Amino acid sequence: MELYWYQYALIALVFTWSGFVRSGLGFGGALFTIPFLLLIHDDPVFFLPIISIHLLLFAPLTILLSKQKAADAEGNPVTDIHRINWRFVRFALTIMFIPKLAGVIGLIVLPTDLMNSIIFLLIAGYSMTYILGRPLQSSSQTLDIVFLIIGAYISGTSLVGGPMVIAVALRHIKPYEFRDTLFVIWTVLVSIKLAAFAWVGVSLNLVPALYLLPFAAIGHFIGLGAHEKLLRQDSKKFYQILGSILLCASGAGLYQVLN
Repeated sequence: MELYWYQYALIALVFTWSGFVRSGLGFGGALFTIPFLLLIHDDPVFFLPIISIHLLLFAPLTILLSKQKAADAEGNPVTDIHRINWRFVRFALTIMFIPKLAGVIGLIVLPTDLMNSIIFLLIAGYSMTYILGRPLQSSSQTLDIVFLIIGAYISGTSLVGGPMVIAVALRHIKPYEFRDTLFVIWTVLVSIKLAAFAWVGVSLNLVPALYLLPFAAIGHFIGLGAHEKLLRQDSKKFYQILGSILLCASGAGLYQVLN
């Protein structure tokens, strides 16, 4: 990939941001970075393997090193082993496995411009839910299944299906379980994606992933320090600002694709 020096610098900066939001929020490593990356270089198949590899490295590491003290609703200390809701992990992955594979196939066979347009439209839709303070929420088991199927397919095509999964997770898991439980799910899903890429001969871009790893690591460890603070504070304003930025980036991306 031949780019100008400033494009390489911007990509490194975006991957630092990717590491921060992934470890700080427990999701968003792709959702909050893909629109910016596609504005720099409009090829999702180049970036998605790199993001997947980084998540595959940092998510298990975060779970293993998760030593912060947590407490349940009654204020009782929670051990590390109880920070993962395995019941929800089994429930979600059972539903998501087949749609995830279908989404990966869609990513591989669909034209790049169409794929980019879908990604920008999805992120624009998500950004509006953050701006309005009305994130997606599930209210029944039927909606749980629908959201997980759609989220798995979107995750297969673009890795931005997180809000759909989170809409279900909020009904089933406690705040202190949130990040580590989602990391288990993301680890399994990106493993499926990378295996499918390797099987059909799509490059995993291991060398660029290695070069960008230190930048993602810097953001990751900053995010680890911010995670507990984000849990304790009302982050509505943060998401509104982030949603506004995502909406602008998505609009610029759609303009770029259509012109």
